[in-house]
Amino acid sequence: MRSRSTFAILFWVNTSRVKNNQVTVYLRITVNGKRVNISLKRKVLLSDWDSIKGQVKGHQQKAKLFNRFLEQIRSKVYQSYEQLLRENKLITSQAIKARYLGEDEKHHSLLELFKYHNEIESHKLNKATLKHYKVSQNHLVNFLKLKLKASDIFLNNLDYSFIVDFEYYLKTYQPTNHQRKMSNNTAMKHLQRLRKMVTMAYHLEWIDRDPFVRFKSKFEKKEREFLDNRELENLWKFESSISRINIVKDLFIFSCYTGISYIDMFKLTPTNIAKGIDGNDWIITQRQKTKNMIKIPLLPKAKEILNKYKDHPRVLSENSLLPRLSNQKINAYLKEIGDLCDIQKRLTFHMARHTFATTITLSNGVPIETVSKLLGHSKIATTQIYAKVIENKVSYDIEKLKRRIG
Repeated sequence: MRSRSTFAILFWVNTSRVKNNQVTVYLRITVNGKRVNISLKRKVLLSDWDSIKGQVKGHQQKAKLFNRFLEQIRSKVYQSYEQLLRENKLITSQAIKARYLGEDEKHHSLLELFKYHNEIESHKLNKATLKHYKVSQNHLVNFLKLKLKASDIFLNNLDYSFIVDFEYYLKTYQPTNHQRKMSNNTAMKHLQRLRKMVTMAYHLEWIDRDPFVRFKSKFEKKEREFLDNRELENLWKFESSISRINIVKDLFIFSCYTGISYIDMFKLTPTNIAKGIDGNDWIITQRQKTKNMIKIPLLPKAKEILNKYKDHPRVLSENSLLPRLSNQKINAYLKEIGDLCDIQKRLTFHMARHTFATTITLSNGVPIETVSKLLGHSKIATTQIYAKVIENKVSYDIEKLKRRIG
């Protein structure tokens, strides 16, 4: 059984440094004959100090308050000693002093947490996701400067009020570079990233409480826009005299008939085309976002687009399946294409993936489990978002049910 150390506390004054009859009061911690002193940065009259009792003499209010202050310190030092005992730490006078002063505790900051997260997650997250975290970090830095006039904050100072204030800052933030004001869901994404990292800090025991416990994210539900059959047919028939616009149109349509995302499309090379279980051509690749394998049978129109660009100079020089363009350029051209095809919806490349999920597959009776597999979703719940917006499919299914039950 471990024996307790000899431990003592003493309050004393340094009589060798008397000035104007005043002396500084010190705390002495002694463990096994080894001692340390801590200045309490308080002075008393030498004539008022009781060196035997280690306190101020008398019963006046001023003396009572000072002696109560000393007892509070005595209690905190004893707590520090008991904490070290419970933690099975080595008990020394220096260790008790460090615990009492909080010097043995590492205080982590918010920006330190960002740095730690980005370093250990760099091999798990793709560059685009890490970039999102850095954007969230920049917003936090700007918020700290504006709200707290500080460049950083200790994690143990984060509270519910900080989160609510940061939410307000995000929702009222007005960019100076002519971008649109931040939407509610974008603000929630920034808070979601902060929450993930604060949760990490809690599990690492960098903080002893989670300031997000009472905070609830308020995402606004938005329907996923997609092209219907008529709009898709208009797009297929559209031809421009400008080759770049035709290329963008074909890239978009290829995604409409395969469901493949922008980033995954431009990783494709001829080696990603292989014979599937049915003996036909399939795209076989890995999604960059989820690392899930996807195997997509090539529908006739998707195959037609691949054949169209098989001998294209850019495809040959880049060893790709399709010409490669930046996402920014593609979305700029899609806006123009949408106007030329009289499509009222705001065309973005990601809309092609929504179109594949809805108009091409789910609306034509492809089971949702199959669609989820084709899209490379990790959870079928993600795919169900698309199923909710297909009203004509609901109507079709009900009509079939009516025929069956008479």
